[in-house]
Amino acid sequence: MAQIVALLLLIDAAVAAARLLQFNSHGAFKILQVADMHFANGATTKCLDVLPEQYAGCSDLNTTSFVKRMIDAEKPDLIVFTGDNIYASDCSDPAESLDAAFAPAVEAKLPWAAVLGNHDQESSLKRSGVMDHIVQMNYTLAQVNPAGVATIDGFGNYNLEVLAPGQDSEQESLLNLYFVDSGDYSTDPSIPGYGWVMPSQQAWLRNLSSSLQGSANQSRPALVFFHIPLPEVNNFTSSQIVGVKQEMVASPTFNSGFFQTLVEMGDVKAAFTGHDHVNDFCGELQHIQLCYGGGFGYHAYGKAGWSRRARVIEASLSDGGGGVEKIMTWKRLDDEMLSTTDKQELWRRRYEDHTILVESIATEGVEFPRYDPSFSSSNQVW
Repeated sequence: MAQIVALLLLIDAAVAAARLLQFNSHGAFKILQVADMHFANGATTKCLDVLPEQYAGCSDLNTTSFVKRMIDAEKPDLIVFTGDNIYASDCSDPAESLDAAFAPAVEAKLPWAAVLGNHDQESSLKRSGVMDHIVQMNYTLAQVNPAGVATIDGFGNYNLEVLAPGQDSEQESLLNLYFVDSGDYSTDPSIPGYGWVMPSQQAWLRNLSSSLQGSANQSRPALVFFHIPLPEVNNFTSSQIVGVKQEMVASPTFNSGFFQTLVEMGDVKAAFTGHDHVNDFCGELQHIQLCYGGGFGYHAYGKAGWSRRARVIEASLSDGGGGVEKIMTWKRLDDEMLSTTDKQELWRRRYEDHTILVESIATEGVEFPRYDPSFSSSNQVW
């Protein structure tokens, strides 16, 4: 009996350790964003929008392989799946498809989080059921909704905190991560198109942000993840982005004020979405970087000859222990070399007169390393 109790305690300790997010001993924390896997039935689900010579052997398994390659190459501290994880209307068994879609993260024993897109629930397993299934999977940090909040719209609104190296769960976070359900489709007959982030979700975020913020000279940056891009993303011109815009921004037709909420919160430095598979850019608006992950999945629409891709985000601590110093991002292409492209600085903490001022780094006019010449700014497609 004592041996069984000891074993259970060890298991509980391992689970708790897996749920604790921390900067590593070098002061870095790396996130892999996986957008729009559109996973269905594995080997029997064929790829979309690939070159003719790629089609014969291409399936959902290419998506699985890409996730595994990214894990091996980047060794992320957290994987974030930003919606349309499965293409539910094509799934024979949506629960099995969810298990298969997230299997690489589970098999790697890596912490992972997920939000829902507009296609995850298009089957017998409805939106609440999809999130219920996700939260019971191994190594997931996802939550159906925040504890202690009586009423909130959607499924998959929660937050995670990233602690300093070697700290325990009683310590305050240095980096806050917000996850929001951006909905699926409008339920208002007078408003066509996609859903949006509701007032109840925005109120929760405002209160959460306020409670997590430190003193004025030790503010804690935050990142937010959701599926459907904001209407404000339509404002960018080709000279204001790093990456490419190759399709119309499919944002909600109704502006719920979510972007203004993020601005007023003050801690959010970047927002990461999916939904539009052949857009992969970042653009800065009112000191917040708005970034696409880029289409990842092979059963999702894409552009033949334009590689599937993933976004990597890395936060780094200052040498003096003063919190997060900068946040970088880059993308990897699913080519032979897992080529890196569009490396850029999203945000850096500024120091002036011994007072810490937080401001974004504009990307316009800044040259960043481009490891694949075919993705130079002169080849951007608008």
